[in-house]
Amino acid sequence: MDSNPEALTGLHHIGISVQDVNRSVAFWSAFLGVQSKWRRRLDGPYLGDLTGYQGIEIEAAFIELPNGTLLEILEYQTEAKVPNPETTANPGNVHICLGTDDIAAVWERAIRAGARPVSPGPVAITTGPNEGTVACYLRDPDGITIELFQLPTPEEPTGCWSPR
Repeated sequence: MDSNPEALTGLHHIGISVQDVNRSVAFWSAFLGVQSKWRRRLDGPYLGDLTGYQGIEIEAAFIELPNGTLLEILEYQTEAKVPNPETTANPGNVHICLGTDDIAAVWERAIRAGARPVSPGPVAITTGPNEGTVACYLRDPDGITIELFQLPTPEEPTGCWSPR
């Protein structure tokens, strides 16, 4: 194998394509309680080579997720946009998982900000490597799945593989 795994330095950002950058920034700002760190129109000649859309312009914003990972919100300026099906079982579908110490409060805050529930509410995970964890799925205004994930408290038994 010729690859060098040490060449990877970490996660820089998570990018999501949206219908309306203003609507998405408003949602994520209200949900996370932060303002966008950066906002501008991207129009450099490199974008066509990078994205495969020659001549494309993109309205972009960065919002900082908990622990410093950036959420890059991109509104491609083209009429050739078709929303992805929201079903999470589709190959290529991804979700953003956010850890929390108070899943019920964060669930309510997400709904107040405009998220749509997928789960009926926080769900207790009763078997497997995340036994004892509580999780739930919601969707942002563009149908992007958000998972909320609350690890068991230290005094609770756990088989959970996630770091604390």
